[in-house]
Amino acid sequence: MPVNAGKQNRVDGAGEPSNFNLPNILTSLRIIFLPLFVWFILESGDSLGFQWAAFATFAALMITDKLDGDIARARGLITKFGQIADPIADKALVTAALVGLNVIGWLPVWITVIILVREFGITLWRMVMLRRGLVVPASKGGKLKTALQTLAIGLYLLPLPGWMDIPTFVVMLAATLVTVITGVKYLVDAKKQN
Repeated sequence: MPVNAGKQNRVDGAGEPSNFNLPNILTSLRIIFLPLFVWFILESGDSLGFQWAAFATFAALMITDKLDGDIARARGLITKFGQIADPIADKALVTAALVGLNVIGWLPVWITVIILVREFGITLWRMVMLRRGLVVPASKGGKLKTALQTLAIGLYLLPLPGWMDIPTFVVMLAATLVTVITGVKYLVDAKKQN
């Protein structure tokens, strides 16, 4: 077996590293801490302290998202578990944030519906492709989408002055637009390859 075989993006399981590794632990922590994050958001409407706690938790969980991918690629720790659990953890975090913001009345429901339909639709499609032995990597547009969603949610969670409401909403609209565009692009690109 080649020396770098562990660093290849395998989907056949041959030579795959153990699931018990740092990237997978970080991914699991994102899932474990979701209930606490949701509680912080739901209490944010009445408490500045909870609002800061929600923002800090969201920021920490997003940092683990960046770290787990970087570590997995750098150390050749890409596993089937990670390929499946990481996008689920990502979508669960975004879902929790958006729905939580809906519940406390800070974000229109239609934005959440558009984003989540795209997110879960593409995630399910990627899982179907994975079962067929095809890995659909994140695109540059997908990374921009994630960055805009993260920024928009972060702005909503931060205790900002009232004049920031419109800029925050504009960033969320941009995130929503890019989310839709990148979802369509995934499907168009996939159709061209078939």
